[in-house]
Amino acid sequence: MSENTNPAAPAIYAQLAAVMTECTHVAKRDVNQHQRFYFRGIDAVVNAVGPILRKHAVIVLPQVRECTYETVATTTGKPSTACRVLVDYVFVSGVDGSTVTASVAAEAWDAGDKATPKAMSVAMRTALLQALALPTDEPDPDSHTYERANGGEGRPADPAAPAGGGTTRVARAGKMSTEQNAKLHMILK
Repeated sequence: MSENTNPAAPAIYAQLAAVMTECTHVAKRDVNQHQRFYFRGIDAVVNAVGPILRKHAVIVLPQVRECTYETVATTTGKPSTACRVLVDYVFVSGVDGSTVTASVAAEAWDAGDKATPKAMSVAMRTALLQALALPTDEPDPDSHTYERANGGEGRPADPAAPAGGGTTRVARAGKMSTEQNAKLHMILK
């Protein structure tokens, strides 16, 4: 467990710094088979960070500020539910009760009843990755440069990309309101 060496400073800062020292990255090892890309899922992030948060007596509490739903349709016309959340994740010190809050916006779609837990998983993963500044274990993308040839995209070939370079697109059945959009922009600033 982390000790607060400066009694004037809230313990949560030293505790989160200790967590950051021990958990240096989370690799993109999960694969989205449908869209063919690598990602860091919620389980990978919590498995990497959870034991270290517990070791340093840091508790993470979600507080949902907003949750909205919208009926959407995929390109095949299948109806789905889009859930958008604004969540404050409060990091609480088990030493002195001090707190730090990370605010995140997240969205998920599901054809069944799982849109909300999916959105909350995205929100928690995002909060942990951003609050703890967790990079992947991949080389920095800026370490390579590419030039466009014949009006091409200027991007390297991705071995996980769909055959023929196609992409999967999703159509929305509606848009976010101006108020929702403004709230998301305020959170993401």
